[in-house]
Amino acid sequence: MLKKSHRILDIFAKNPTIAYIFSEVKDSINSRSESYTYNSLNFFVKEGILDKEKKGGLGIYKIANTPKAISFLSLAAEYKAWNRKDIPLDSINGLMNKIDVSFFALLVTGSFVRGKQTPKSDLDVVLIVPQNPKKIIAGLRHFCEMNIPQIHLYAFSDDEFKQMLLDEKHNYGKEAVKNSLIFYGGEAYYKILLEVMKRGFSY
Repeated sequence: MLKKSHRILDIFAKNPTIAYIFSEVKDSINSRSESYTYNSLNFFVKEGILDKEKKGGLGIYKIANTPKAISFLSLAAEYKAWNRKDIPLDSINGLMNKIDVSFFALLVTGSFVRGKQTPKSDLDVVLIVPQNPKKIIAGLRHFCEMNIPQIHLYAFSDDEFKQMLLDEKHNYGKEAVKNSLIFYGGEAYYKILLEVMKRGFSY
C-alpha cells in the first residue's frame, strides 16, 4: 500500500508534461495542511523524483527526467489503476496472461476509464509493444471477441506510438494518453512520454 504522501504523484502521473505550483498540488490532493504538502513536495525533490524551480517568487514543480522518477510515476499510476473497482480486472488479468511477449505496456481507455460504461460497452485496451503489433492482435483476437465484456484491442509498436504523439493531427494515441489507466508496463510508457516531451509533445 502506498503512503499518503505518494498521492501527490498522481497529478504528475496523470500529465507529466505539466509543471504545477504549490497551490495546485495542494488542491489536487484535497489537503488542508500547507506544511504537509510542502514537506511532501520537498521530500520528492530531495529524492530526485521532482524538480523545483522558482519563477516570480513561486515554486514550480515538475517531474524529473530520471529513472527513479519514472519508477515512482509507474508505481503510482499502476496502483491507482488496479484499485479501480469498476474496471473488469479479471478481463485485464486474462488478457495479460495471453500476451506472448516479454515487454509491453497495457492501458485501458474509453468509457470504463471515464466511468461512463454501460452493459453493452466494450473494454478498450491499448498495447504498446517493441514490434509486430499486428501479429499480437491476431493472436489475441479470439480471446478478445469471446471475453465478457468484449475487448476492443489496439496495438502499436513503440515507434508507431511515438510518431502518433508527435503528429500534429489528433489521433488515438493522443486520446489514449489523455484518457487512460496504466495497468502494466508503466516504466516503458513513461519513458516514451518523456522522450517525446523533449521533442515538443504536450497535452
